[in-house]
Amino acid sequence: MVIFVVDDEEVIADTLCAILRISGYDARAFYDAESALTECADQQPDFVVSDVSMPGMNGVEMAVQLTEQFPRCRVLLFSGNAGTSEVLLAAQRRGYDFELLAKPVHPKDLLARLGGLIQQPNRSTTPSISEHSKSQPEYQQISRTL
Repeated sequence: MVIFVVDDEEVIADTLCAILRISGYDARAFYDAESALTECADQQPDFVVSDVSMPGMNGVEMAVQLTEQFPRCRVLLFSGNAGTSEVLLAAQRRGYDFELLAKPVHPKDLLARLGGLIQQPNRSTTPSISEHSKSQPEYQQISRTL
């Protein structure tokens, strides 16, 4: 399973990737939405985990483009910005509904939410992230940086 992590804060993107890798997934960090979208053309990820508030294209705009171009790709957004609700509401009015986690993101919350998304009907044949994380507790050491 390929997961792209997008955040303009490099430490956060790199740390989330490390947690996902420890949990057995192919995770790649991107520091802006445009780079992630460009790479999607070459290697379509199963999931994109993205911050909402970023310079240039924000995470919601990227999520809309991803779902239009790659409908099988799932998107999980996270944000610590109170203004995020307005951007999400605008997307909902256009027919897009994205999962949102509050920042700071705790690794257990991220893995649980991704595991829940994987288990939805069109992903039922894919192993759950939470199954991998049970045998890989090392992510707890990394979580202090988030």
